[in-house]
Amino acid sequence: MAQEPEIAGQLKLNRIYLAIILRYKEYIEEKESISVAELPTLVTPNNNAVRGKVEEIKHSFEAYDYDKDFYKASIKAFEFVKERIGHVSLPLQFWLTPEETLVFLLGDVFDKNILLCSLLIGLGNPSSKVVVVIKSDNKKIFVTYEYGTKFYLLDLDDGIKEFSNRNEIIDVFREGEDTAAYEFNDRTYIDIV
Repeated sequence: MAQEPEIAGQLKLNRIYLAIILRYKEYIEEKESISVAELPTLVTPNNNAVRGKVEEIKHSFEAYDYDKDFYKASIKAFEFVKERIGHVSLPLQFWLTPEETLVFLLGDVFDKNILLCSLLIGLGNPSSKVVVVIKSDNKKIFVTYEYGTKFYLLDLDDGIKEFSNRNEIIDVFREGEDTAAYEFNDRTYIDIV
Protein backbone atom coordinates (compact mmCIF):
# COMPACT_ATOMS: atom_id res chain seq x y z
CA MET A 1 0.00 0.00 0.00
CA ALA A 2 2.85 2.42 0.76
CA GLN A 3 4.08 2.03 -2.82
CA GLU A 4 0.85 3.27 -4.38
CA PRO A 5 1.38 6.94 -3.35
CA GLU A 6 4.99 6.67 -4.56
CA ILE A 7 3.86 5.31 -7.93
CA ALA A 8 1.17 7.98 -8.24
CA GLY A 9 3.77 10.65 -7.41
CA GLN A 10 6.17 9.23 -9.99
CA LEU A 11 3.44 9.22 -12.63
CA LYS A 12 2.68 12.89 -11.92
CA LEU A 13 6.37 13.75 -12.13
CA ASN A 14 6.65 11.86 -15.43
CA ARG A 15 3.70 13.88 -16.80
CA ILE A 16 5.46 17.12 -15.85
CA TYR A 17 8.66 15.93 -17.58
CA LEU A 18 6.64 15.07 -20.68
CA ALA A 19 4.97 18.52 -20.68
CA ILE A 20 8.38 20.21 -20.44
CA ILE A 21 9.82 18.03 -23.21
CA LEU A 22 6.89 18.72 -25.51
CA ARG A 23 7.06 22.45 -24.81
CA TYR A 24 10.74 22.55 -25.85
CA LYS A 25 10.55 19.79 -28.48
CA GLU A 26 11.64 21.98 -31.43
CA TYR A 27 14.56 23.42 -29.48
CA ILE A 28 15.71 19.96 -28.32
CA GLU A 29 15.43 18.46 -31.80
CA GLU A 30 17.37 21.40 -33.24
CA LYS A 31 20.19 20.78 -30.78
CA GLU A 32 19.99 17.00 -31.30
CA SER A 33 20.30 17.10 -35.08
CA ILE A 34 23.28 15.17 -36.37
CA SER A 35 24.83 15.56 -39.78
CA VAL A 36 25.86 12.62 -41.91
CA ALA A 37 29.49 13.37 -41.08
CA GLU A 38 28.69 13.14 -37.36
CA LEU A 39 26.94 9.73 -37.45
CA PRO A 40 30.19 7.83 -36.78
CA THR A 41 30.52 9.70 -33.47
CA LEU A 42 27.47 7.78 -32.19
CA VAL A 43 29.31 4.43 -32.35
CA THR A 44 31.54 4.31 -29.26
CA PRO A 45 33.32 0.96 -28.77
CA ASN A 46 35.89 2.59 -26.46
CA ASN A 47 33.35 4.02 -24.03
CA ASN A 48 33.89 2.64 -20.49
CA ALA A 49 30.34 1.28 -20.15
CA VAL A 50 30.56 -0.41 -23.57
CA ARG A 51 33.99 -1.85 -22.72
CA GLY A 52 32.55 -3.15 -19.45
CA LYS A 53 29.79 -5.01 -21.30
CA VAL A 54 32.33 -6.29 -23.83
CA GLU A 55 34.47 -7.65 -20.99
CA GLU A 56 31.41 -9.30 -19.46
CA ILE A 57 30.71 -11.05 -22.77
CA LYS A 58 34.38 -12.06 -23.17
CA HIS A 59 34.44 -13.49 -19.64
CA SER A 60 31.64 -15.87 -20.57
CA PHE A 61 34.30 -17.73 -22.58
CA GLU A 62 37.10 -19.71 -20.95
CA ALA A 63 39.74 -17.58 -22.69
CA TYR A 64 38.24 -15.32 -25.34
CA ASP A 65 39.97 -15.72 -28.69
CA TYR A 66 38.63 -13.55 -31.51
CA ASP A 67 39.37 -16.09 -34.24
CA LYS A 68 37.65 -18.90 -32.38
CA ASP A 69 34.95 -17.12 -30.34
CA PHE A 70 33.80 -13.94 -32.08
CA TYR A 71 30.77 -15.45 -33.82
CA LYS A 72 29.43 -16.89 -30.55
CA ALA A 73 30.24 -13.62 -28.78
CA SER A 74 28.34 -11.69 -31.47
CA ILE A 75 25.29 -13.86 -30.77
CA LYS A 76 25.60 -13.10 -27.04
CA ALA A 77 25.81 -9.35 -27.80
CA PHE A 78 22.81 -9.63 -30.16
CA GLU A 79 20.75 -11.54 -27.59
CA PHE A 80 21.66 -9.05 -24.84
CA VAL A 81 20.48 -6.10 -26.92
CA LYS A 82 17.37 -7.92 -28.18
CA GLU A 83 16.28 -9.30 -24.80
CA ARG A 84 17.58 -6.84 -22.20
CA ILE A 85 17.29 -3.44 -23.88
CA GLY A 86 13.66 -2.36 -23.72
CA HIS A 87 12.05 -0.32 -26.47
CA VAL A 88 11.17 3.32 -25.96
CA SER A 89 9.59 5.73 -28.43
CA LEU A 90 10.13 9.30 -27.37
CA PRO A 91 7.87 12.09 -28.63
CA LEU A 92 10.90 13.75 -30.22
CA GLN A 93 14.10 12.87 -32.06
CA PHE A 94 16.72 12.32 -29.37
CA TRP A 95 19.95 10.35 -29.68
CA LEU A 96 20.95 8.17 -26.77
CA THR A 97 24.60 7.22 -26.50
CA PRO A 98 25.47 3.54 -26.16
CA GLU A 99 26.40 4.29 -22.54
CA GLU A 100 22.95 5.80 -21.86
CA THR A 101 21.28 2.85 -23.59
CA LEU A 102 23.21 0.51 -21.26
CA VAL A 103 22.46 2.58 -18.14
CA PHE A 104 18.72 2.89 -18.82
CA LEU A 105 18.40 -0.50 -20.57
CA LEU A 106 16.12 1.37 -22.99
CA GLY A 107 16.39 2.76 -26.48
CA ASP A 108 14.72 3.07 -29.83
CA VAL A 109 15.71 0.85 -32.75
CA PHE A 110 18.48 3.26 -33.75
CA ASP A 111 19.94 3.37 -30.22
CA LYS A 112 19.87 -0.42 -29.92
CA ASN A 113 21.66 -0.98 -33.22
CA ILE A 114 24.29 1.63 -32.41
CA LEU A 115 24.92 -0.15 -29.10
CA LEU A 116 25.12 -3.53 -30.85
CA CYS A 117 27.60 -2.19 -33.40
CA SER A 118 29.70 -0.65 -30.61
CA LEU A 119 29.76 -4.00 -28.77
CA LEU A 120 30.79 -5.93 -31.89
CA ILE A 121 33.64 -3.54 -32.64
CA GLY A 122 34.66 -3.77 -28.98
CA LEU A 123 34.72 -7.56 -29.33
CA GLY A 124 37.31 -7.09 -32.06
CA ASN A 125 35.42 -6.79 -35.36
CA PRO A 126 36.04 -3.39 -37.02
CA SER A 127 33.95 -4.40 -40.06
CA SER A 128 30.75 -4.04 -37.98
CA LYS A 129 28.46 -1.31 -39.29
CA VAL A 130 25.02 0.12 -38.63
CA VAL A 131 22.97 -0.01 -41.85
CA VAL A 132 19.94 2.22 -42.42
CA VAL A 133 17.59 1.40 -45.30
CA ILE A 134 14.90 3.92 -46.24
CA LYS A 135 12.00 2.92 -48.51
CA SER A 136 9.41 5.66 -48.97
CA ASP A 137 8.63 6.67 -45.38
CA ASN A 138 9.71 3.34 -43.88
CA LYS A 139 13.12 3.04 -42.20
CA LYS A 140 14.77 -0.28 -41.28
CA ILE A 141 17.98 -0.51 -39.27
CA PHE A 142 20.40 -3.45 -39.04
CA VAL A 143 23.96 -4.25 -38.09
CA THR A 144 26.26 -6.10 -40.48
CA TYR A 145 29.72 -7.58 -40.15
CA GLU A 146 32.18 -9.80 -41.96
CA TYR A 147 33.77 -12.75 -40.16
CA GLY A 148 35.91 -15.39 -41.78
CA THR A 149 34.46 -16.01 -45.24
CA LYS A 150 30.87 -15.10 -44.28
CA PHE A 151 28.86 -11.90 -44.02
CA TYR A 152 26.18 -11.47 -41.38
CA LEU A 153 23.12 -9.25 -41.09
CA LEU A 154 21.79 -8.84 -37.53
CA ASP A 155 18.15 -7.77 -37.47
CA LEU A 156 16.72 -7.24 -33.98
CA ASP A 157 13.26 -8.09 -35.35
CA ASP A 158 14.06 -11.03 -37.63
CA GLY A 159 17.26 -12.57 -36.27
CA ILE A 160 20.69 -13.22 -37.76
CA LYS A 161 21.10 -14.00 -41.45
CA GLU A 162 24.24 -15.37 -43.09
CA PHE A 163 25.45 -14.50 -46.60
CA SER A 164 28.35 -15.73 -48.68
CA ASN A 165 29.34 -12.28 -49.95
CA ARG A 166 28.70 -8.59 -49.33
CA ASN A 167 26.77 -8.11 -52.58
CA GLU A 168 24.07 -10.51 -51.35
CA ILE A 169 23.46 -8.25 -48.36
CA ILE A 170 23.41 -5.13 -50.54
CA ASP A 171 20.90 -6.84 -52.87
CA VAL A 172 18.57 -7.20 -49.85
CA PHE A 173 18.65 -3.39 -49.51
CA ARG A 174 18.08 -2.68 -53.22
CA GLU A 175 14.47 -3.87 -53.30
CA GLY A 176 12.50 -1.17 -55.11
CA GLU A 177 13.48 1.96 -56.95
CA ASP A 178 12.71 4.38 -54.14
CA THR A 179 15.25 2.80 -51.78
CA ALA A 180 18.18 4.61 -50.17
CA ALA A 181 20.65 3.00 -47.80
CA TYR A 182 23.75 4.03 -45.90
CA GLU A 183 26.09 2.43 -43.40
CA PHE A 184 28.43 3.74 -40.76
CA ASN A 185 30.56 2.76 -37.82
CA ASP A 186 32.98 4.65 -35.60
CA ARG A 187 35.30 5.34 -38.54
CA THR A 188 33.27 5.64 -41.73
CA TYR A 189 30.04 6.65 -43.41
CA ILE A 190 29.14 5.26 -46.85
CA ASP A 191 26.05 5.56 -49.07
CA ILE A 192 25.24 2.01 -50.21
CA VAL A 193 22.24 2.50 -52.49
